[in-house]
Amino acid sequence: MRVAIPKERRPNERRVAASPETVKKLKGLGLDVVVESGAGAGAAFPDRAYAEAGAVIEAQPAAVFGDADIVLKVQRPLGMAEGGPDEVHLLKPGAILIGILAPYGSAEMLKAYAKAKVTAISMELMPRITRAQSMDVLSSQANLAGYRAVLDAAAEFGRAFPMMMTAAGTVPPARCLVMGVGVAGLQAIATARRLGAVVSATDVRPAVKEQVKSLGATFVAVEDDEFRQAETAGATPRK
Repeated sequence: MRVAIPKERRPNERRVAASPETVKKLKGLGLDVVVESGAGAGAAFPDRAYAEAGAVIEAQPAAVFGDADIVLKVQRPLGMAEGGPDEVHLLKPGAILIGILAPYGSAEMLKAYAKAKVTAISMELMPRITRAQSMDVLSSQANLAGYRAVLDAAAEFGRAFPMMMTAAGTVPPARCLVMGVGVAGLQAIATARRLGAVVSATDVRPAVKEQVKSLGATFVAVEDDEFRQAETAGATPRK
């Protein structure tokens, strides 16, 4: 069975669907792996690293897609209307396409998969249960998004995040407010705290208050009727 790792062609996309370490695991399962030349360049994985892991490097998209039984991608395939090449039409009938396919925002692509007789598996729809944790692409990417959001904010802020005490005076620490305390929000809180900011966070769910406090941040609640009802519903009755 042949697994293909094509290059991601959408603007600003630097990720790749498999690392050289993943290729080693696939090879260990007895699979043949082909990687498009330059697929890992944006993620600092050179072609040489894939070749050393046992993958075949192909320069032409048609050679990568054409004989593949399974195609792994980060984002959904590109179409001619989006700047091509038309990656769906490069897939052979019966191939399995796995990636973050955003099916609700690309109804035309669903029709294209069906017409091409491709089995499409959208990883972001994987149920977030214990048995499927290793396949949870949303949490891993949200974690990175929360981390990067704070780094980008720090770059735009233009001042130091931590308190700076110098002979010339003291610079107070930055104050950071995180809106929403999901996976990305928790990572944003932790990153801002590591950079030395005074952090507060808010969420419509009272249940996350303890998580926020455990990271050293202050929880800010909008005390409306809905919040109070949720807080009451989540409280454990005393015996």
